[in-house]
Amino acid sequence: MHPMLNIAVRAARKAGNVIAKNYETPDAVEASQKGTNDFVTNVDKAAEAMIIDVIRKSYPQHTIITEESGEHEGTDQDVQWVIDPLDGTSNFIKRLPHFSVSIAVRIKGRTEVAVVYDPMRNELFSAVRGQGAQLNGYRLRSSNARDLDGTILATGFPFKAKQHATPYMNIVGKLFTQCADFRRTGSAALDLAYVASGRVDGYFELGLKPWDFAAGELLVREAGGLVCDFTGGHNHLMSGNIVAGNPRVVKAMLAAMRDELSEAMKR
Repeated sequence: MHPMLNIAVRAARKAGNVIAKNYETPDAVEASQKGTNDFVTNVDKAAEAMIIDVIRKSYPQHTIITEESGEHEGTDQDVQWVIDPLDGTSNFIKRLPHFSVSIAVRIKGRTEVAVVYDPMRNELFSAVRGQGAQLNGYRLRSSNARDLDGTILATGFPFKAKQHATPYMNIVGKLFTQCADFRRTGSAALDLAYVASGRVDGYFELGLKPWDFAAGELLVREAGGLVCDFTGGHNHLMSGNIVAGNPRVVKAMLAAMRDELSEAMKR
């Protein structure tokens, strides 16, 4: 096992335990708003502190980039741990049991290790670059769909950027006429893990942050899938606009989306 994967798994499981315990005692959860329709809880912060502690014990020199507390610079800038301690905070607050811990390790700008952990189902998705993706130790393969016919696509509404509502809904409408159905679950990291495991055939969302998708992107790639931006390019790291699925599904999604994209979505 890759030594950093070992630490990422340990950190994700410990954070997951913090989240699961607090899920059982909702009165102890304190939520606050940090932006438009964007919430954080004391549990996000506790889980994040747990992850940082586990990483720091083994790799005190590494840089850690987190959703809640920003960047923790280390003396080694080449290695970055990119963390979302609780992806799906709104679900957690509502006690809808679908959320995850996402941890990625990027070395010199390339994601090498990924872990997405669902503490409610005890499902641990993991990947190491060049070694495939796994769920609880079993090899993952993305969907073998040939086009959009009969596919289930996942997405996320642009709830923090509602100025994109109209073109976004146009895209959904166009895709909906060609696929079987949609899912919108509330955790981008799990959506990408589900693409990797073939539970959904394709996924798209706009305006994500690196900690939302850094781990999930490697899972998809290592399961044989593609990840790109809305025009088929590689600017998704900057824009956060993501399309994921097997190569045929991604090609079909991009073709359906092309005419509905606003200028802002083409970046």
